Amino acid sequence: MLSFEALATRTEFAVAAVDCQDDHRGWSAEQPRDDVRLVLVREGGFRRRVRGVDVDLDRTVGYLGLPGEEEHFAHPAGGDKCTSISLTPEFWRAFAGDAPRLARGSLYVDGRLELAHRQVLATARTAGDAGEEGLAELVAEAVRQVVVSTFPDSGRAGVHDRALAARARAAINDGHPAADGLVSLAALLDVSPYRLSRVFRRELGVSLTRYRNRVRVSRAMDRLASGEPSLAVLAADLGFADQAHLCRTVREHLGHTPTALRGLLRPGGRG
Repeated sequence: MLSFEALATRTEFAVAAVDCQDDHRGWSAEQPRDDVRLVLVREGGFRRRVRGVDVDLDRTVGYLGLPGEEEHFAHPAGGDKCTSISLTPEFWRAFAGDAPRLARGSLYVDGRLELAHRQVLATARTAGDAGEEGLAELVAEAVRQVVVSTFPDSGRAGVHDRALAARARAAINDGHPAADGLVSLAALLDVSPYRLSRVFRRELGVSLTRYRNRVRVSRAMDRLASGEPSLAVLAADLGFADQAHLCRTVREHLGHTPTALRGLLRPGGRG
């Protein structure tokens, strides 16, 4: 079951919170749409199939949907909560050009992009305003990642590599003890550390270590937004060496200290 909450509507775009309670491993087909959609996950995850390519989506990987695409979705891990940003073709072309070619439909959501996403939501929920500067940042980042000047390779290429990267992501996001190190994670996935490192960087565009820290930073944002008072406790709970390590990593990924984030993540908070 799907529920939609309209957060902001303009002539060029609309922002909605989507809550999906489906729990099934099979694929469900959706009717093709006539808009461009940037979809970012807030909680949980799901799977999307377009043109025979499957992608696992969570907070670290979102997707860009184009008009007329035949999409299929599965929810093997239960429900999820997403933000769907619908763009008119004209608005999309203002960012992507008149005839954009896409390398892929999915995009890596780094810490700064997640923070921009959270700020757009906070502004929309309190002021009824989409936070147009933040929204423009989200769309511009999607364009930077997926729009290319040459035709992309066939979507069938690298199926096994995508599956390996997806399994590594799942272990990191699930907090599996073996995911704390490259060697232990490679042993869990029954591949060599070299192969895992090389495939992961090629598929996600970042190293395993940076991705692991990016997931920890996302969890730190959750805790800070909920009012976590102790940075020392937060650092220990999330696997950082100490409070200083937490602060350095958060600033590197987000451009802000944990203390500053408390204000930014409050409803109506400003950057």
